[in-house]
Formats: sequence, C-alpha cells, structure tokens
Amino acid sequence: MADKDYYSVLGVSRDATPEEIKKAYRQLARKFHPDVSSEADAEERFKEINGAYEVLSDPEKRQMYDRFGTVSPAGNGFGDYRDPFDIFAEVFGNLGGFGFGQGRQSAPRGRDLQVSLEISFAEAAFGVEKTIEVQRAEACDTCHGTGAEPGTRPERCTDCNGAGKVRRTQQTFLGAFVNITPCPTCNGTGAIIRTPCQGCHGSGRVRKTRRIPIRVPAGVDDGISVRLAGGGEPGEHNAPPGDLYVGIRVQPHPYFKRRDNDVIVELKVNVAQAALGAVVPVPTLDGTQDITLQPGTQPNSVIRLRGLGIPHLRGNGRGDQLIVVQVAIPNKLNETQRHLFENLAESLGTAVVVEEKQGIVDRIKDALGL
Repeated sequence: MADKDYYSVLGVSRDATPEEIKKAYRQLARKFHPDVSSEADAEERFKEINGAYEVLSDPEKRQMYDRFGTVSPAGNGFGDYRDPFDIFAEVFGNLGGFGFGQGRQSAPRGRDLQVSLEISFAEAAFGVEKTIEVQRAEACDTCHGTGAEPGTRPERCTDCNGAGKVRRTQQTFLGAFVNITPCPTCNGTGAIIRTPCQGCHGSGRVRKTRRIPIRVPAGVDDGISVRLAGGGEPGEHNAPPGDLYVGIRVQPHPYFKRRDNDVIVELKVNVAQAALGAVVPVPTLDGTQDITLQPGTQPNSVIRLRGLGIPHLRGNGRGDQLIVVQVAIPNKLNETQRHLFENLAESLGTAVVVEEKQGIVDRIKDALGL
C-alpha cells in the first residue's frame, strides 16, 4: 500500500469532500468484500480500499498524507492500521448491512512492531538502503507454526465447528438479540491443540533476530514512519503477520537546516566582500558551488539557488537552497586596516573614535602597571 495513491485507490480527486470520500468507500467496499466478490484479488483490493479510507477520512492523517505523501499511524510516529473488517463494520453497522464478515474464520493478525532508524541529513535527502535488526516471534521450526507436537495436528474445535466464533441468543424485553463472539474454548482460532509442541509450548512461535533490508525514500523528514507490510510478528497458528514501522530520526547537520523541502545555510563574508562584491564558495547538498555576491550586499540578504534543496517525497523536483548572508565585523584591526577604515569613515562624513598612539614611555608604564 506504501506505493499506492490513496486518492486513486478510492477513485476521488485530491480536493474531494469527506462525504464524497465516504460514498466512494461504501461503493468499493461492497464490491470487493471477500465474502461476496469472486475476483481473485478481492481481499487485497478490500485491504487497499480500507487503508485508503482510514487515512483520508481522518482530517489529521489526510493533512499529513497530503504534505508528506505518507502518514504515521499515530501521533508519535508509531502505531498500527486497523483491521479492514472493523472499518467496514463501523461504516455499515455491526452486520455490515449485508451479513458480511460474521463467519470469517481466522486467528488475530500478528502484533505490529516499531523500531527507530537514525540516518544522516544527506541520507534523508537522497534516500538510502539500510539493514535493521528486529527481534520478533516467528514460526517455530519444530512444528512449523502449527503449535502441535510433530506427528500430531490441531483438531477442529467442536464448540464452534472450526469457525472461531459462537452465536449467543439473549432474550430481553425488546425481543431476542443475537451476539456473535470469539469462541472461548479455542480462543477464536477454531482449533484445539491436544499435544502442544515442546519447542514453542503450543504457541507456534519462537523469538528470533532478523536482519531486514529497508529502502528509505528520498525526501523523508525527521519523525516520519516507513511501513513494511508483513514485517511484524506472525499471528498465532499461522495467522497473517503484523507490520513493521520504522521511525526515521534524522541527525542534525553541522550547517544545513531544513524548512519543508528547502535547505538553509548561513554564509559568512567580510565587510570588503559585502561592499565590493565577490565570488565565494558555498556548500550545497551536491557539493561546493561558487556564487557571486553583488556589490553592496546587505547583512541577512537571502540568495536562492533553485533546485538544490530536498527532493519531494512523492513527485518530481526538489526544493531550493537559501543562502543567508552574514557580514562579519572584525573585532581587531591592524595599523593598515584601521587607517583604511578611518579614511572610509572620513570620506563618508562619519564621526568615529580615533585611537591615539601612545609614546614609548606610556607603553612602558602600561606594561608595568604604573
């Protein structure tokens, strides 16, 4: 889903209203619900549709997606995407308006994992491939994830007939109500393990450390999360895995600063360079580049180098580099420099403090503290 455009998934424009987004979602969710659609990719399409709706129906997530082209599932940059069937039930009602989903047989999906990855300023700008270490529960090598001792196998739960859910009818003064809940006998898995695997004690999983490659896209900013679908822990008894969220932390740069997709750098020049103009080297993300200071450049002047900023996270082009000129005033002058500045002040008609020269006797007294 990371490479899909959420607006395209729902078939709406980027300025679509919340009502238009919800209407499009309802139409597509009905069409591709796995319980009614015969298309081979119905379940995958159903997940994409719900993932897009989860983001675009939330004002904060939609604003972050429009700005960065991605979204952190929670405000701190970590979290998980909701089960698509839960979103469907929320929009259509508990029975989905059509009786969908109530017979779905599956154990809960695996737990989502969160890790942090620190990268340099340049790596964030241009993208980088890294390898991260993740500790997660994976399928037991002894029982291959079934949870049952080799030579045995899980049995169908007789209380729910393998559905993982049971139907309870409750009589009230308003009439009979049917409540569907996870089967308490098999904990919603639909299976009973009579002889648990000794290697994993029946869970079907053991903890392992994995090295996982990750491609950080160009243009990411500090605090962005990169989602690796299926990179989390597998669910119990071969249920689908959760996702892995990699929180990006960008190291501060010695002199570059970022503002959206623009790069800001301060350039210190002396008074003569600012007054007379000069060609000076400036660091950029692409290497050192010479720029021309115009005569009379003022302190805090901004020079823009177009297209030398941060690449846009989604789409083409880059931001700009902004050079803020700082004029350094010398705090010590030698004899020649002072004379030149005094002549300049005189030509400008400016009153200045002229330092009187000391005689040799006065200098000896100062040295001796007399």
